[in-house]
Amino acid sequence: MASSKRQKILIVDDSEMNRSILVDMLEGEYDTMEAEDGLQAIGILQNHSTEISLVLLDIVMPKMDGFGVLEIMQRRHWIETVPVVMISAENRSSRIDQAYELGITDFISRPFDAQIVHRRVKNTLLLYAKQNDLEALVAEQIYEKQQNSALMVDILSHIVEFRNGESGMHVLHVRTLTELLLRSLVEKTDQYHLSKEDIAAISMASSLHDIGKISIDEKILNKPGKLTQEEFVIMKTHSAIGAQMLESLNVYHGEKIVKMAYEICRWHHERWDGRGYLDGLKGDEIPIGAQTVALADVYDALTSKRVYKPAYTHEKAVEMIVNGECGAFNPLLLSCLQDISENIAEEMAPKQYVGPRHAELSDLLQDFSQHKELSASNRTLQLLEHERMKYSFFAAMSKEIQFEYTKAPSMATFNSWGAKWLGVEEIVMDPFHNETLMALLDEQDWQTIFEMLDATTPDKPNAVYECRLLHKGKRRWFRIVMQTVWEGEEPAYMTGTIGKAVDIHDMRTNLESLERMASYDGLTDLLNLTSARKQIEARMKAHPDNNYALAFFDLDHFKNANNTYGHAFGNQVLAHVADLLRQNVRDADIAARVGGDEFIIFLEYHQELEAVIRRIYRSISGGDFQGFTVSLSMGVATTETVDPIFTDLLKAADQALYAVKQSGRGRFQFFDPSLRSLKPAGGSYADQSISPIESQDDEKPQG
Repeated sequence: MASSKRQKILIVDDSEMNRSILVDMLEGEYDTMEAEDGLQAIGILQNHSTEISLVLLDIVMPKMDGFGVLEIMQRRHWIETVPVVMISAENRSSRIDQAYELGITDFISRPFDAQIVHRRVKNTLLLYAKQNDLEALVAEQIYEKQQNSALMVDILSHIVEFRNGESGMHVLHVRTLTELLLRSLVEKTDQYHLSKEDIAAISMASSLHDIGKISIDEKILNKPGKLTQEEFVIMKTHSAIGAQMLESLNVYHGEKIVKMAYEICRWHHERWDGRGYLDGLKGDEIPIGAQTVALADVYDALTSKRVYKPAYTHEKAVEMIVNGECGAFNPLLLSCLQDISENIAEEMAPKQYVGPRHAELSDLLQDFSQHKELSASNRTLQLLEHERMKYSFFAAMSKEIQFEYTKAPSMATFNSWGAKWLGVEEIVMDPFHNETLMALLDEQDWQTIFEMLDATTPDKPNAVYECRLLHKGKRRWFRIVMQTVWEGEEPAYMTGTIGKAVDIHDMRTNLESLERMASYDGLTDLLNLTSARKQIEARMKAHPDNNYALAFFDLDHFKNANNTYGHAFGNQVLAHVADLLRQNVRDADIAARVGGDEFIIFLEYHQELEAVIRRIYRSISGGDFQGFTVSLSMGVATTETVDPIFTDLLKAADQALYAVKQSGRGRFQFFDPSLRSLKPAGGSYADQSISPIESQDDEKPQG
């Protein structure tokens, strides 16, 4: 059997005798190279640094001494991967301290003792080998966790894509192109100060850009033809709904990926020239993540087959985007799109995950080495803690308890959500004597689990057990997934998760929670447009002979509130208006937030409708909210002048609203047939032009 490759040691000493002695001591086990001064040593390292496993370095030498060698090794980062053992007759503590400050691993004084030299060399090589193995292992684990996190996000977003009737690759394509564009952007400019972590977070968050579509009627999502104006207004609400769903995650509101996902959801349909939605942002008012996802989203929509169009070629799609046929984009991003154009097809080709690529692990290891202020162990702990926090976010989303148990010392560690659910600290010493933990399972379940763990082996380390856990006085079914980690022939520790198995009550509760998130506006707690439409249509179908009215209103000069006081204040204004609206409509009336600063009210009436509308209008309009005057413009349509069809009522109310705006705002007006010739207002979208690709959520070309 061929022998393993021998490690190579560079011996640097101006004394040929000293070099010869060291070679004799080491050549039986190691290959050696020699340098007679510091300059020669630097030349050898320049050409062979990746081959050399250790440097034995003298201090006092001509041309360049040992300290000079160490300084250059530091500047060129060789010292991070090539350990140095100083060998010298110099034994003053100040000189030795200086050598350690410059990065040496050990010090051996002359005259040499063969056994000491051999042992110190072996120990140093073993230490660095273990450190390299540890860093490689951590890098691989981080990579795997990143893949798992991305997979969980993809699963959530693919649920939306499945409803949308798309290929299932849209999410992956958008994420891939987002990452490519951002990497190209940081090479082109330092204007946006994007770190590798920022690019990774934005790319992952991009997968959630369309989660608001879960609330959009499938008939609109999958309509093969051109959307009507009313359907387009409904489609546009998905941006606000997605942002509101993320904003309602109060526990994780400060997490970077949640912040970026919120920005992307809300603003990925804004455009560089300010002609997008929801908030009419323009230029770099739009977060760079949302700008990039917007471009990636449009490109994939163009190059993918949809129910309403065939796929354009890559060349045609790039041409349309660059020529401004699909809305205005950041010129820098358009330049990046052209720069990476030749690589897009290859990067977007389907790939089967087979583990981290060498280049990706090398990037992670390089990141480790750049944190020179941290020791190797602290670097590892910092990176692992970052990954733990990120993974805990996804565990909490899926309501899983993560745990790790070590035998020596006997200690159990839980993720923060799991510890809170269990009612214990995140770190529990001697867990098998903890009453809270032991009360979770009955004695027979504990016995079965111990037997399953005893049966694990290094080749088959996994065990799965379903049982009922006692929590707050109730027993519910859970699945416990365990993995034993072995060191040699002995199990060292155990990791695993505890997740819900079969619990009809919780399934129903979670479903109700999801349904409410999909039906209600997260900011105002009013119905969203999709849910309101369903209730209105059901009401009119059940009682077709009754008289109904639909009022459509928005806030005058609302953009001034955002621009002057910020979007947080704008949100407070909207919540205040919603509270007033709830207080002044009847229980049987239907009030909803359409999107942005637009609301509708649907009510049944018998007589004196104008008095009712006037009362509602005056109860909301004209008041002061923290220095901002709340003023409304409102259009009202009734089934006496319009067919009892929701879309017709909404369109008529919209035309009446437009007439109010044309005459100066700040009042309400009823629709009459003479207004049909007016251009529909389209709510806050009245003055926006619709580009060919923006006509259906930036995806469907008109005509």
